Formats: sequence, C-alpha cells, structure tokens
Amino acid sequence: MEWLESGFRQFNDGRTNFHDKARSGRPFVVNDGLVAKVNEKIRENRRFTIRMLCDELQQTSKTVLHEIVTNSVNYRKLCSRWVPKMLTDVHKMKRFASALKFLNRYSEEGNEFLNKIVTGDETWVCLVTPQSKQQSMEWKHSRSPTKKKFKTTLSAHKIMCTVFWDRQGILLVDFLPRGETINAVRYCETL
Repeated sequence: MEWLESGFRQFNDGRTNFHDKARSGRPFVVNDGLVAKVNEKIRENRRFTIRMLCDELQQTSKTVLHEIVTNSVNYRKLCSRWVPKMLTDVHKMKRFASALKFLNRYSEEGNEFLNKIVTGDETWVCLVTPQSKQQSMEWKHSRSPTKKKFKTTLSAHKIMCTVFWDRQGILLVDFLPRGETINAVRYCETL
C-alpha cells in the first residue's frame, strides 16, 4: 500500500509521466556483439529456449537475453502449422499440371466442362457419436438443479464412408465393408 500512497503523492505534486525514471543499479548493456552471438545461436538451433541460451551465454541474464531475442532480433516462438499432407515437389508439379489442364479445358468448353467434374473423399463414420458439451447446454434458472451428464467416448465401431459429388450435389455415398481398405482399385470399382 505504501507504493500506492507514494503514487498518489507524486500525482498530487504534479507528476504526469508514469514511466520508470532512470535509477542506479546494474546497467542494461546490449551491444551489437551480444546481439550477433544470440542471433547466431538461434540460427544454429531454432528450438533454443531462453534458459538454454542463458546456459550458453552465462555472463548474460535471462531478462537481457529475452529482451534481445524478442526486441533486438525480433524472433517469436511459433508452433508449426498443421497441414493434412506434406507434398513433395513431384506432387506439387502434378497438381500444377492438372490445374493447368483444367484451366485449358475450361477455356475451351466453358461451364459444360465444370458439369463433368466429379470428386470424392472418404472419412470414418462412428456408429455412435456422443453429444458434445456445447450441444447439451440449456437455459436454466439460477436456482434450478444442475443436470448431470456422464462422459462418453466415440464408438469403437466405425465404418469408412466414401462420398462422391459433382457441381449439382452428392452422387454416391458408399460404406466400405469392415476389414477392407480404401485404395485405387476400390475407388475404380465404386466409380
């Protein structure tokens, strides 16, 4: 509470700037050499933590290292973005070639070409899908007794479902028999 009273006194005395004033103590020294060392260490290993950097550069405090990493060299620690599948250069080139063929055919045939495109996808379908917590929410009065809900899990019984559709809508929904796997041969049989 003493710091609060001190703040009130300073405000009443006319102080309008509430930023920290310069004070005695260990100076905050960040030089170009230290910034370069930190940058080099991070480029060697992008998974470095501030603690690991502190172990490498023992003469520098964690606070100073954090300041250098975030403000001087402008690094941010980010997670990798999840993507469904890593594509190789060959995959990317095949997709590019297919897209180019589609564009050429569209320029020649117009909307009639779009009516010929059929695509498909597959997914696992659970036989029993439990109601989510969000789905079970209800408006209740504050004095009403709370409803209990037992935790349920997804059903162990699931089936592979393949769906094909075109521009107008769904053409076919096919359920794969248990024990079979989806592959190119199966796709051709279904089509």
